[in-house]
Amino acid sequence: MCQNLAHLIPRTTPWQRCTYCRLTVRPAPAEVRRRTDYFGNAVQDFSIHKRHRSLRVSAASKVDVTARAPIVADAGLAWDVLCETVRRCATRSDLDAYQFCFPSRHVCLADELADYARPSFPPGRPLWDAVTELNARVHADFTYDPQATELETPCLDVFRQRRGVCQDLAHVLIGCLRSLGLPARYVSGYLRTESPPGKPRLVGADASHAWLAVYGGGAAGWRDLDPTNNVIPSVDHITVAWGRDYADVAPIRGVFVGGGQHRISVSVDVTPLDAPRAA
Repeated sequence: MCQNLAHLIPRTTPWQRCTYCRLTVRPAPAEVRRRTDYFGNAVQDFSIHKRHRSLRVSAASKVDVTARAPIVADAGLAWDVLCETVRRCATRSDLDAYQFCFPSRHVCLADELADYARPSFPPGRPLWDAVTELNARVHADFTYDPQATELETPCLDVFRQRRGVCQDLAHVLIGCLRSLGLPARYVSGYLRTESPPGKPRLVGADASHAWLAVYGGGAAGWRDLDPTNNVIPSVDHITVAWGRDYADVAPIRGVFVGGGQHRISVSVDVTPLDAPRAA
């Protein structure tokens, strides 16, 4: 018996549109309920009431993705001006963004994180100029290592050992930004498996991926950053859900009744519709 919650349906945003999604669960669940969570993500709850030795969940989606407008590094508000603007909550969007300034289950606020970020954030520096530099620094200073951390490894432990996976690097960068007073949210999704000709293969393909978004205020809105690959997400990144950290948007979480050992395996395949298919 088990009860589960799945974040597996890609979001519809200004740059992407989910036109089809099918969730297949084996054994067949006794009930399935689709809803929208607090952050606007599509969620499916399902429960299985009979005994079972394995659980298989498959999600197939079709998503139309368009390139996002490039970030102009030296345009927009200065980061410290934005901090004050958000704290005043002068607009609805500022109020919505302000909730992403606080600590959460997997992201802490700490002087260590603020001190690490501060060289990229001198007073008056444009926000995007500062955050793209910090994104590059995290990419350069941290090693992608799937063996270095577990799901509950504290953010500060990841920061101190300078090793982790994509969700760890996203949590660290979010912690740095929030420790300075900037709104930053966690984004989960997928990466296209094959990179364009001449480009290196991105880390995080063939599994769920994680990055973050930082709020730029007003018309600038939210813009994404991927510290694992030091890129600004565009057509290769498929956004599934966003929240305060991983705990809000885990692909699948739930409880089961039973004992003994258990094993989890995950795989992801992202294929352009015009790509040739294997025979």
